[in-house]
Amino acid sequence: MRGDLEFMSVPRLVRTAAARYADREAVVEGRTRIGFAQLAGRVEQAAAGCLAAGVAAGDRVAVWAPNTLDWIVASLGAVSAGAVLVPVNTRLKGAEVVEVLARTRARLLFVTGTFLGTSYVAALRRAAGRGTGRGPGGGPGSAAAPVAGPLPGLPDLCEVVVLADDAPAEFRTWKEFLAAGESQPGWAVRARANAVGPDAPSDIMFTSGTTGEPKGVVATHAQTLRAFGAWCDLAGLRRGDRYLIVSPFSHTFGYKAGVLACLMRGATMVPQSVFAADTVLANATAERISVLPGPPTLLQALLDHPGRAAHDLSPLRLVVTGAAMVDGKLVERLRSELGVPTVLTAYGMSEATGVITMCRRGDPPEAVAASSGRALPDTEVKVVGAGGETLPPGEPGEVLVRGFQVMAGYFEDPEATARAVDAEGWLHTGDVGVLDADGYLRITDRVKDMFVVGGFNVYPAEVERLLVRHPGIAEVAVVGVPDGRLGEVGKAFVVRGRDARALTADTVIGWARREMANYKVPRTVEFVAALPRNASGKVLKRALREGGGGEEQGEGRGAKG
Repeated sequence: MRGDLEFMSVPRLVRTAAARYADREAVVEGRTRIGFAQLAGRVEQAAAGCLAAGVAAGDRVAVWAPNTLDWIVASLGAVSAGAVLVPVNTRLKGAEVVEVLARTRARLLFVTGTFLGTSYVAALRRAAGRGTGRGPGGGPGSAAAPVAGPLPGLPDLCEVVVLADDAPAEFRTWKEFLAAGESQPGWAVRARANAVGPDAPSDIMFTSGTTGEPKGVVATHAQTLRAFGAWCDLAGLRRGDRYLIVSPFSHTFGYKAGVLACLMRGATMVPQSVFAADTVLANATAERISVLPGPPTLLQALLDHPGRAAHDLSPLRLVVTGAAMVDGKLVERLRSELGVPTVLTAYGMSEATGVITMCRRGDPPEAVAASSGRALPDTEVKVVGAGGETLPPGEPGEVLVRGFQVMAGYFEDPEATARAVDAEGWLHTGDVGVLDADGYLRITDRVKDMFVVGGFNVYPAEVERLLVRHPGIAEVAVVGVPDGRLGEVGKAFVVRGRDARALTADTVIGWARREMANYKVPRTVEFVAALPRNASGKVLKRALREGGGGEEQGEGRGAKG
């Protein structure tokens, strides 16, 4: 193990970045521009505020806010005070946030004021007033907890800080919180930060909950920094890069591959609080962005934006993306149309600290377009069959991973942890994938999404990857539905493209029959205005199976098994 900063702790990373990069721009937010030393000073102020609020080492501190400089300062301050960070997605509703606070027994919450026309403070107060249904210990089904703090039913929550200039009487403003920290001696704040060890828990990231109740994944400082030190090395992130962080800070891709990666390499963070292509274009041009990681949907919207030609994207040199379905054409277009020299794909999940495999600079274009790369250094990946046997290259099966980045466990849930990580240390990802002879991994689907048509396994992501090539289809999701003759068949939920209002089910199915094996062809098509998604932006296939809810339906002719 190298004795470099990525193997230490987040507080030490903040101080090391301040020493190494000092006055270089660390964060740009509108007209506000601060250097790494100034950022470290603000983080220490926030850590002092946490100490003044009674936060002890190991306490959970939650942040429910969009990508902003205040998010960065508040979160790094909490972690520097020895707390365990609980990032909360801004797309969650008040009741869902109250549930997260109850389950983690969070002591302190930082919350935005109003964002995109919604008062998060009002939503939180309304939801908390309805009660959590959990007792003081957070156990389900217990009696309503007594009021002991600023929100009913959350006795462990002692402080709510609003990242704004105004706050209700029972909460505090950001300025008031920081002012309270001035009572703490500097030596005490630094001593708390120095006491944070590599093996201490650094954060609890909640899974997306597409197949059940979200679980809190605990990662340590050492796991996080080692994994994203490797990420930086493979991606080639470097001092002087200007990094537009569009992925939410509540997600590993935003916080760890964004904020922490920039601290490691001295890259400038440009946080973007809204997920919109026109804002990306404006920020990329104004700030001469050189690094833009993001999901395929954002990159596709960027390429297809009618105003793209009016923006100078020539400084853009590195794009990193990843998803179950990455169209090879997207990678080609990023290279050919935008002239991006380095486009990489990667694969990860919260239970593996966010990163498992990644392409390398210099990989052939076809490998980048068709795979999620190879395992990180010191990481093992294998594909197994239904009986647990290791499968040869080219055979699809469940992806298992073993290495330093496999989670410490689900928060206070040893039974779920034991189901996910076996006795030999292998994390069972629940993803279906194929390894080739050179170790490149291609993710094809979720194990639970696979369905069987007349004895043939069908992986929805593969079918979706083919269907989305139809010029009239903007987005598509495929699920298995019961069928009396074949057991199950595919059903496609289609979002029409802007110029495809006349697209019909028969047209889609007829096209599909020409492009894929007959057993893969969806038997029915339902057109929808939008696909249902969770707070992390993942399609909720469970909701599609249960409700559908499209504008119209149709069954194609001649799609017999």
